[in-house]
Amino acid sequence: MERGSPESFTRMGTLGIEEECFVVDERGRPTSGTDELVYESDPPEILEGRLDHELFKFVIETQTPLIERPDGAREALLSIREALVDHAERNGFRIAAAGLHPLAKWRELEHAEKPRYRSQLDRIQYPQHRNTTAGLHVHVGVDDADKAVWIANELRWYVPIMLALAANSPYWNGFDTGLESARAKIFEALPNTGMPTYFEDYEAFDTFERRMLETESIADRGELWYDVRPHTGHGTVEIRTPDGQADPDVVMAFVEYSHALVEALAEEYEDGTTGHEHRRELLDENKWRAIRHGHEASLIARDLEDTIDLGDLVDRECERLGIDGIGRVYEAESGASRQRRLREEEGVDALCESLLLQTS
Repeated sequence: MERGSPESFTRMGTLGIEEECFVVDERGRPTSGTDELVYESDPPEILEGRLDHELFKFVIETQTPLIERPDGAREALLSIREALVDHAERNGFRIAAAGLHPLAKWRELEHAEKPRYRSQLDRIQYPQHRNTTAGLHVHVGVDDADKAVWIANELRWYVPIMLALAANSPYWNGFDTGLESARAKIFEALPNTGMPTYFEDYEAFDTFERRMLETESIADRGELWYDVRPHTGHGTVEIRTPDGQADPDVVMAFVEYSHALVEALAEEYEDGTTGHEHRRELLDENKWRAIRHGHEASLIARDLEDTIDLGDLVDRECERLGIDGIGRVYEAESGASRQRRLREEEGVDALCESLLLQTS
C-alpha cells in the first residue's frame, strides 16, 4: 500500500504540468492510438517516463520534467508538446486537446487494458465506463506539509475561477449539453471527485488518505481525484480543475495564476493568517456556476456575503498578484463559445481542426 509522506514537502515554488490530450486521426476524429504511442514504439527521449495513457485508448497524458523556476515553464511545456506531436505524426496520428472531444462517443471507443483501469471499470462501473474527460493539472511545490494542506484548503474558493475561465467542453457524446464545461460534471460522477472538504492539518489529511486505502475505498492515493489536493508523493499542491486546452498561452495563464496563488497563500500562512473554513456546499455552488456559465459566471464572494462577476474577479486577481495571463483569457472568446461558433458557422471539420494541439 503506497503512502505519501510529510517529508515529501521540501521545496517551495517548483512547477510541474500534466496535460491529458486526445489521440485523433488525420481528420481530427478520436481514434485508439495509445497502444502504438505508449507501448509499441519508442517515444522521444524527453518523453521517457513522462508519457502514459488514461482510461480510453484515445486519451494520452504527458508530464513535464520538474520546473525549477516559473520562467522555465513555457519552454518545458512546448518541448513536451512538440515531442508528443512529432511522435504521434510518425505513427500516423495527430493530437488534440479540450475538456471533452466533441465527437467522442464513449460506447464506440476502446478502454485501455492496463490492470489499474480494468480494476476501476469493474469497481466503479457506468461512471467510469463513460469517462472520456481530459484535463490540465498544475503542481506547485510547497516546503511544509501543514502549509500545503492549509493552501489547498484556501485554494478551494479559487478553483471555480479557473474552471470558469478554462471552460472548454460544451459537447459530450456528440450533443450540446448547454454547459460550458461538461467535462467537470461528467468527471464528478466518479467517487472522490469535485470540491474537497476542509482538513485541519496534514495529520488530518494523512489519516483520511490512510483510511481510504485501508478500507479499500481506493486502490492507490492517485484515486483521490479532487479539484485540488496536497500531493503527498510529489510534495506539491495539485490544481486539477481546468479543462484541457489546445492553446499553450491559455495553459500558461493557468500555470502563472496557480503559481502566484500558492506563493501568496504561503505568505499568508507564514504570517499566521486565519484560514477560511468554507462550507463545501457553497463552494460547490460556485463550481456549478462556473460549469454552467463559464466566462459569464457570477460567483459567491470569498466572504460569502455577496456575489461578484468573473470579470471583476479577474481584474482584482491580476492587480493583486501582479499577473496578466488570466486577464487575456477572460477578454478572449471562451473555449466553449469558440467550439459552438465553429461548429455552427464552419462545421465539424473546422471544429476538429481548431482542437489540434499547438506547439508555439
